[in-house]
Amino acid sequence: MCNMKYSAAIDLGGTNIGIGIVSEEGELVFKTSVPVEDNKNPEALLTQMAEGTKKCIDECGIEKENIVFVGIGVPGLIKGPKGPVILAANINWHNVDAVSFLEEKIGLPVYLGNDADCAAMGEYHSGSGKQYQSLIMITLGTGIGGGAVFDGKLFPGFNGFGGEYGHIPLVHNGVQCGCDKKGCFEVYGSANALKRETREMAEQNPDSIIWEMCEGDLDNIGGRTAFDAADRGDETGKAIVEQYINYLADGISGIVNMFRPEVIVLGGGVSNQGASLLDPLNEKVAALCVASDTIEPPKVVKATLGNSAGIIGAGLLGF
Repeated sequence: MCNMKYSAAIDLGGTNIGIGIVSEEGELVFKTSVPVEDNKNPEALLTQMAEGTKKCIDECGIEKENIVFVGIGVPGLIKGPKGPVILAANINWHNVDAVSFLEEKIGLPVYLGNDADCAAMGEYHSGSGKQYQSLIMITLGTGIGGGAVFDGKLFPGFNGFGGEYGHIPLVHNGVQCGCDKKGCFEVYGSANALKRETREMAEQNPDSIIWEMCEGDLDNIGGRTAFDAADRGDETGKAIVEQYINYLADGISGIVNMFRPEVIVLGGGVSNQGASLLDPLNEKVAALCVASDTIEPPKVVKATLGNSAGIIGAGLLGF
């Protein structure tokens, strides 16, 4: 055990910084989290990351000489493992040389990865994908993130700018997306899309139980609201859930037909719906996949590592 090597790992979000210590075998041995103090000032956030990492290393109980690098999952576009970070809009980073800053402050080599890629690698090594040689992970949150792992290696696309599954065109001239295009997968399949559709359908159906569930205030609608209403027999809730799953199946089956991984791993809060989401989703994806009558399509399964996936994946970047 004394010869085991470790990394310090950061999963950087817009509101929280997850920091952990990860072994070269992909085991998360220590984990902490701190709220982001200033996500508008890149230098202030980098300083907070450096201080948090050094504190984590001091408190984790691992000998410092056995911690050999720092890996960071960043929510944005990154030009290779040494950067720079081309764009991370949620934290106001534009062409930020995070590596040079952090290596000077922390005193260890630093490697960068996209946060969704890191989550995919974490699930591949230590979560739902560890029995497979290839997977694509899709995370349903504010938007739709994703990452692909084939034969143990990330598939980041040219210059690291691939894996933007949320911006696959799904509906021609459809709902406006934050990327300035219309009809992207994420404006129909994300958790935010589900909440938007729930609010719109509730407004059109004043007799729906959704109004009771949100206490008459549609701002109280969450990602579970429509599923909970459907479970209680509400027709509006059932219609919302069916339409949402149809959109998910359309997007996921397109990804399957392009890459044909062994498994699709679904992350984000919506995936916690379990069988009420996964059973009909798998049925619809199978029907839409090419040659599914002769070649078994990949299953869609729930991610198992939760918020730890990104930390584990980031902690494997240098290994």
